[in-house]
Amino acid sequence: MRKVLVCGAAFAAMCVSAVAIPGGAHANAPAPTPSADVPSVPPGTPSAGTGTGAPGSAPPSSPSGAPTEGSAAGAPDGEPDGATVTAHAVMVTPELPKFRTYAYGTDPAQKIDAYWREKGADAGARPVVLFLHGGYWLSGDKGGGWKYVARRLTEEGFVVLSANYRLAPRAHWPAQRDDALSAVAFIRKHARLWNADPSRVAVMGSSAGGQLATQLGTLGTGTERVKAVVALSPPNNPYLAFKDGAKPTATATQRKLRRAVVALLGCTPGAVPGSGVEAGTEAGTGEGTGDEPGTPTDCWPLVDDSSTLTHVSRGDAPMLLMHGSGDFVPITQSTGLAAALQASGVKTTVKTVDGRLHASQLLTDPETYPTIVSWLKARLQK
Repeated sequence: MRKVLVCGAAFAAMCVSAVAIPGGAHANAPAPTPSADVPSVPPGTPSAGTGTGAPGSAPPSSPSGAPTEGSAAGAPDGEPDGATVTAHAVMVTPELPKFRTYAYGTDPAQKIDAYWREKGADAGARPVVLFLHGGYWLSGDKGGGWKYVARRLTEEGFVVLSANYRLAPRAHWPAQRDDALSAVAFIRKHARLWNADPSRVAVMGSSAGGQLATQLGTLGTGTERVKAVVALSPPNNPYLAFKDGAKPTATATQRKLRRAVVALLGCTPGAVPGSGVEAGTEAGTGEGTGDEPGTPTDCWPLVDDSSTLTHVSRGDAPMLLMHGSGDFVPITQSTGLAAALQASGVKTTVKTVDGRLHASQLLTDPETYPTIVSWLKARLQK
């Protein structure tokens, strides 16, 4: 049964007719369990989490207003809002998929949600999309408004999983990337639970999750792990974000991202011990803080490792990188990475969407979602 809802024009791009969305192949349900919500897994494998049945049916809230520091309302991944809603449209929500939450590790943050559909009579294993949320590496959640996007993608023929990961400052880099790697390994190991194809896994991340997504696509030989990467507003070079946040023209969100980089790394790039000023800090910003941890000698290896550019090599995963024209994470965060990937023979596309849009807000543009779906299908076909 499909429901008709009224939503903001910002999500007119997400609207589809009841006949326009293919039902697609369906997936195996997890093995029978004592609880209807939690599938059982053999001893010694990652345990099932807190499954709650079908996810909520509400799409991401319509963003409004210009980006402001710390404003998370209306943004699926906890990023600040940046679009203005001025009209309304009719949206048809897709049918609810099956839904379960699993633990892919022992830390409370290491949880992953799965969205899939019953397997049809002639359905083969379906390609997988892994979501990694944003939130400055400091906050955010695997659920939120991303549930609606996950439901739409299951209608398009994908199995969708959305992972949490350990957050800074409780966990420092590379804990976040380690968790993303573990989530991929969990998906490949247990793919049969959702009738998923472990050889056709793509990763899609927004903002901080986009940086993690590009790391998955480049660490080692990226295509041995994931076949494609979609990243929305990824700060692929945290040190560049750190420097941008010190400029006199930096916005509140850029200054917040600068502080988030320090929290992520657990050290201050270029800090001069005891001086109260960091190397490269521009005068008049007031951003130098003598009590931030770290020294140049122990921070630079983490700075280099956190930059996706340093991991680029032949055999990395093809990428689709997208930014808003007024994004506080500028497109230069992706053009340098794209040039390095292309020089290594890796197909990479960089797109700009008009407006002060960031991360999940890019989906308010009517061309973004169809572009992502067609790009993923082309790279995950058998």
